[in-house]
Parts: sequence; structure tokens; C-alpha cells
Amino acid sequence: MASGASSAIMKIEPLSVDFNDEQKRYLEGLAAGLKVNLAGRAQTATAPLAEPSGPDAIHIKAQDKVLAAGRKLADQEKVKREQHPFDAYPRLKQQAHSNAAPSAADNFRWRYFGLFHVAPAQDSYMCRLRIPNGILKHWQLTGLADLADQLCGSYSHVTTRANLQLREIPPKHAVMLLEGLSDLGLTARGSGADNIRNVTGTPTAGIDPQELLDTRAYAREWHFHILNDRSLYGLPRKFNVAFDGAGRIAALEDTNDIAFSAVEVKDGFGVAPGVWFRLGLGGITGHKDFAKSTGIVVEPERATEVADAIVRLFIETGDRTNRLKARLKYVLDSMGHDKFMEAVEARLGRKLARVADEAIKPRPEADRMAHIGVHPQKQQGLNWIGVVLPLGKLTTDQMRALARIAADLGDGEIRLTVWQNLLLPGVRDENVALACAAIEQIGLSTKASHIRAGLIACTGNSGCKFAASNTKRHAAEIGDWCESRVEVDTPLNIHLTGCHHSCAQHYISDIGMIGAKVPVGDGDETVEGYHLFAGGGFGPQADIGREVYRDLKAEDAPRTVEKLLKAYLAHRLSPDETFLSFARRHDGETLRKLAEAQTSEVAA
Repeated sequence: MASGASSAIMKIEPLSVDFNDEQKRYLEGLAAGLKVNLAGRAQTATAPLAEPSGPDAIHIKAQDKVLAAGRKLADQEKVKREQHPFDAYPRLKQQAHSNAAPSAADNFRWRYFGLFHVAPAQDSYMCRLRIPNGILKHWQLTGLADLADQLCGSYSHVTTRANLQLREIPPKHAVMLLEGLSDLGLTARGSGADNIRNVTGTPTAGIDPQELLDTRAYAREWHFHILNDRSLYGLPRKFNVAFDGAGRIAALEDTNDIAFSAVEVKDGFGVAPGVWFRLGLGGITGHKDFAKSTGIVVEPERATEVADAIVRLFIETGDRTNRLKARLKYVLDSMGHDKFMEAVEARLGRKLARVADEAIKPRPEADRMAHIGVHPQKQQGLNWIGVVLPLGKLTTDQMRALARIAADLGDGEIRLTVWQNLLLPGVRDENVALACAAIEQIGLSTKASHIRAGLIACTGNSGCKFAASNTKRHAAEIGDWCESRVEVDTPLNIHLTGCHHSCAQHYISDIGMIGAKVPVGDGDETVEGYHLFAGGGFGPQADIGREVYRDLKAEDAPRTVEKLLKAYLAHRLSPDETFLSFARRHDGETLRKLAEAQTSEVAA
């Protein structure tokens, strides 16, 4: 057949050889089959490929666009393309039945169900839940304690997204745990991998005397919007959304991809006066960026609609080739905020409201100690009690006891915060002393020094393969050492994170530390350690900390932090000057010299 003649029908020439009737029928059938085959090829060659359809279509089209441009998909994109994680659930059940650890590809897929196999740190799964606005009912916390005792390690961790993690889950218990969560009205769906993570909100929503807006309804609406739309799973990279109602406890919304901050708009600026959400985009402090204001304000009841449009535009435009450049920040860096929001408005079919900065009234300031201790609610005669947790850890016995205290002496709720602790709201004035005594009796506290109140640590290398150091152990050592040697009388945050993912957000802390392998000697030997930063902040003081120490051995960290705090107390301009202000008055080298001039106490 000549080149380019694929659409032609083969002609069967008559044969001169004599065949019987059966042989002739065979040849006729063969010729007919060839005609059908060639016609099919011609149609295939000229017909367009089928358009992707269904809830996964938006992701497949985005991947197809990458491939059509001759570029290579990231490995995780290939895994998603090969088999959608939700379609692989029968294999998860098979692995549970045989108590088998997942392959690397399935370890990624199972994160869509909130399961992370954390070998080699632990030969087991970690399960991260979804708890919108961080609010649990007492019976849910009791049920989680029971599940942990039956299927996991007998403890939980409160995370920096006002969430809970359960650990030490053998593969054989993974499915039973997911089903047990459903029985409690909870889920872990989409809490890992390239999905929209737990939605955070003001922990004192609805009870805070100074709040502009109760965030609970908006966080809840967004939570269920995600859960019930498969097309919102499998983004180019993870995605965070937060709602801050301007209450006394910060929700750190400016560290999220989408930041909804409640503001009060004055009259006379072209929009209805009252409370709106100011829209910020692109927060990712591990990459040294906060959410930037778009100048746009959104009616609270339309927050989900706007967030949905932003996420879908990110799905179409996010980088699916380079995981390090796949977050929303990099789309905004490439397109520009204005062009990106114009595309969002085109998707919505309407313009969004914009107001100048002077149109917005000053927001109430957050209190950096309001997550600890007893505080009056807007409801007269009621209080919330902030409970101090040792770096976010709760034993199952403590979980049950706190649930009972919440049910007997509070309003039955437990509220988690981004500061790795929890609140018991709805405690009547006459029950405050009894509730505090009950909390003390189970080995927890409602009081903390400024050092202890702001001490945050990620999981560290005891439970995470990415971490370079044992952050929780080292944070505890810093707290134990410094608390008895330095009396800090202003709010202070010390955050330890194990790797570049910056789960503990070290860049926004007064003192932030990121895990590192510190070289020792002339060979290749290393020890656990940190790079130390100072002067980071959030909210109105948002900024990235600057490096003060590089390759600090973990064993030297407690004394180094002690001397840095002593330098602050010795050189602050007044008793009212915070560590943050002090640190920002000096560069890293000066801070280091001031600290080295201090002495460390060998004994308390």
C-alpha cells in the first residue's frame, strides 16, 4: 500500500488458481475482514481523541496539556493518572487483610484517605483527620480515644492546623480505623497528598467578645463542599484555606493559600458597610511568603463560591512537572495577582468588590496568650479554658478525661487551636476552679510561662521520614532548660520544624529552628542540629525571620536559646519591648554577638 493511502480499501484481485467452494468462502471472509480492519484504522487516524469527562476531567486535561507541550509529569502526577486513589480502595482493603505495607505509589494514594505510612521512622501508618474549625464534640473525642487504644498507639497529637493525628497504626488496622472514624461522624478524607487540607478558623468562633464574625458556618460549608466534590481532589499540590473572624486567638490565616480575614468596611466606599472577608492569596511561609491582600472583599456567604473558583483555576494552571514550584504562590508569581483574579472573575461571571485600605476599620488585635488559661466569653457567666499540652500530645486517658470535663462542666465541645493545644468552652463561672483542678489532676495544666505557651514542634524524625532532627524531644529540652533560667515577661514563640516542609512554621516565630544534619570532624559524620532564625512574626507583624545561627548542634540548642533570651532582656529598650521588636532592631550577626556575650547557667 502506498504511503498516505491508509484510508483506501484493499482490492482483492481474482486468482487464477482453482479452489473448491469451501476454500473460496475462506478467502472471501479473509478479504472482508481486511476491509473492516483497514476502515477502522482510517477512522481512528482521522477521529479526534475522546474528550475527558467526569469529575476527574479537569485534572486529566491539565495533565494532557503538559504532555502535549512535550514536558514530563512529576512522578506523583503519573501515579494519579495511572489510577485515581479513590478507585484503589479495594487494594487498600487487600493490604489490610494481609497486613502488608504499601508500595511507594500506594503510600501516596492512601494519603487521599488520610493515611501516611511513615517508614522508616515508624513501620506503621499515621492518620490525619479533618476537623472543620477544629471543633469536636465530647463523645467524638472519647470515641477517638477508644479507637486509638484498639487500633493505634494510645495517644494523639494536636497539629498546627487545629487537627488531630493518630499514629502507630499497623496496616491491618488501617481500614478499620477509617470506618471507625465514619462511625463517629469524622473523616480523614483528603487530609494528605495533593488535596485541600483541614480548614481552620478562629478557635473561639461564636464565643469571642471581640470577634467580627463567627467563622464556624463558613468553615463547615467549605469542609462539606470539598468532601462532596471529587473534582476538588488531586490538585497540583496541597492547598490550605483559613477563616479568621478577628477573635482573640490568631488563626494564622495569612500563612494559607487562601486567607479569609474578617474586616469591617466603613460607609461611603462603594460597597455596603459592614463585615466582609478580605481576600488574601499565596501564603506559604516555608517558601518565605505570606498571603498577599488582593484588595478584594468577599461577602461571607459567598466565600465558598469564590474559593471554589480559585481552586479550579489553580487546578488548570498549577505546575504538574516540578513539585517544588507547584503551590499557588508560583502561579501568582507567574501570572500576577491581578491577572489571576481577573481569570477568577471570568470564571465566576462577575466582578468582585474592591476597596482601598482606608475603607477598612482597624481590626481587633489578637492576644498571644489567649489560648492558655481562663478567659470570659461573650456569653455572660461563661468562660473558655485553654489547656496546655506537652507539645501537642494527649494520652488516650487524658482524651477521655477532657471529654468528660467538657461534658460535665463545659458546653460539651473541645476546640483545637493552631498553637497545638485545646480549649474547653462554656464553663460557668462557678465551675472554673473545679474544671481547672480536674485538668491538673490528669497531668495537664491551664497555666504556662511565656516560654512554654509558645513552644511548638512538628513530629520530628521519631515519626516523620523527612525530618532531620528529633524536634519534639529537642523542644522539650529547650523548654525545660530555659524556663528555669530565664524569666521572660512578654509573649514569645519558639518553633522547631524538622525539614523544609516547615509544618511548625519556623520562619514566622520569634525564634525559629529548622532541622539540619550538622557536620562534625573532618569526615562525613553528622549529628542532629538546626539553623536558628529570629525576628519572624505573623498577622500585623508578619515577616520572615533572619538567620542567626547555622549548623547549631541540637545538644547546644538549649544554652544558645537561653543566651539569646538573656541578650534580649539585657538590651531591650524598655520592659515593654517585645523580643520581636528587639530582634528586628539587629541583624543576625549582631544578635549572635549579643548572645555570645551572655553566660549560660550550668545549674538552675
